[in-house]
Amino acid sequence: MLHDIPQLSKGRYRVRVARSDRDIADLQTLRALAFGLTGVDHDEFDLICTQVVIHDIDSGEMVCCFRLLALDSGAELEQSYSAQFYELSALATFPGRMVELGRFSVHPQHSDPDILRVAWGALAHYVDENNIEMLFGCASFCGTDTTRYLDAFAMLKDRHPAPRHWQPGIKAAEVHRFDSLNQTRPIAKNAILNMPTLLRTYLLMGGWVSDHAVVDRYLNTLHVFTGLEIRAIPAVRKRLLRAVAS
Repeated sequence: MLHDIPQLSKGRYRVRVARSDRDIADLQTLRALAFGLTGVDHDEFDLICTQVVIHDIDSGEMVCCFRLLALDSGAELEQSYSAQFYELSALATFPGRMVELGRFSVHPQHSDPDILRVAWGALAHYVDENNIEMLFGCASFCGTDTTRYLDAFAMLKDRHPAPRHWQPGIKAAEVHRFDSLNQTRPIAKNAILNMPTLLRTYLLMGGWVSDHAVVDRYLNTLHVFTGLEIRAIPAVRKRLLRAVAS
């Protein structure tokens, strides 16, 4: 039996699992706002995932949300959102418990880095309590034009490729292969500035990415498959995350 994300308060923020219809409506509205959609964002995966929300304690406003899908092993990967876009047969042999982190959304008017820290603190607790061995998901770049992301994609190709034995294959109809983009020497500053904050955090902890970006016309994003084996996280970062969750 899986242990849930705990209710956790740090500073001005509280994280907890969404429990009510109001919670779900609010988080689907927040997701649409974060991705620049009209109305609400919802799909069939909302019905099978654990939805997590973060509120500003003083105002009561929802400032962040994400969802989690736990899998007993790589053999269950076809149940995931990511499997719609990536061919994941290599990862199907992964023996440990996995969790897909999806639809990570921060309110556009709230840029406090403590929001991300609280989210990762809660995730650290969840990972420890449930013996999770890998986190994965789709990290989204805003828009579908690769021009502004050439440095970022070149850096991902050069420094953060997936291990060959886990490399996701191409499945989506519209992709950009990193090795076909005309950018051989990435400018590090441009690369880092144009990477999603969530992806930068994955990479700092030892994460890796697919060798291509998928064009998602619905969300108006380019996204890359991102994996993080828990054993690869540096000990210092594990201690910092667990300190947030304590």
